[in-house]
Amino acid sequence: MDLFSEEKRAIELPNAELHYFKDFYSLEKANHYFKTLRATIDWQQDDITIFGKTHQQPRLTALYANNELAYSYSGITMYPKRFTSELLEIKSDIEQKVGQQFTSVLLNRYRDGSDSNGWHADNEKELGQNPVIASVSFGEIRPFHFKHRYLKGERHKLDLHHGSLLIMKGEMQHFWLHQIAKTKKTIGERINLTFRTIR
Repeated sequence: MDLFSEEKRAIELPNAELHYFKDFYSLEKANHYFKTLRATIDWQQDDITIFGKTHQQPRLTALYANNELAYSYSGITMYPKRFTSELLEIKSDIEQKVGQQFTSVLLNRYRDGSDSNGWHADNEKELGQNPVIASVSFGEIRPFHFKHRYLKGERHKLDLHHGSLLIMKGEMQHFWLHQIAKTKKTIGERINLTFRTIR
């Protein structure tokens, strides 16, 4: 179900607050950031263990911050590198829009349709009680699927466009799961940045 139709999209969901800005960055600026981040970020591919089986994560990742605080999820612990100048620019733009300060950014690079991120919530204890997550997308459009943990009828999809900004806040990480699913379609690369505050 596609819930969003306006340039600035906001919707009241049970136990969540979502805001979507499709054209947060101009095409020119989005192209610049995609090219620069692809070339300059120190990408890595960690092993992840699911149901007792270990394999490589189906995407590339990186963690940058203004501190040295580690971030752990799904049995993986990441240690940040210092923000690059481009990441600081993006962080400043988002902070002015959202009115929220962020300490860290987790980057995901989806090289093609076989790269994905399974159902999860950003609910690690380092993020605090009701974290504000700011998600910026560059590159290929990928559908963002999200579903309520308990209300079976609450399942939705939102296409995340090149240069867009998605804000997740309120109780969302307690009650909702989200994913970037695999696809057999021939598609290009996508880089996603999720800014958060690690305590």
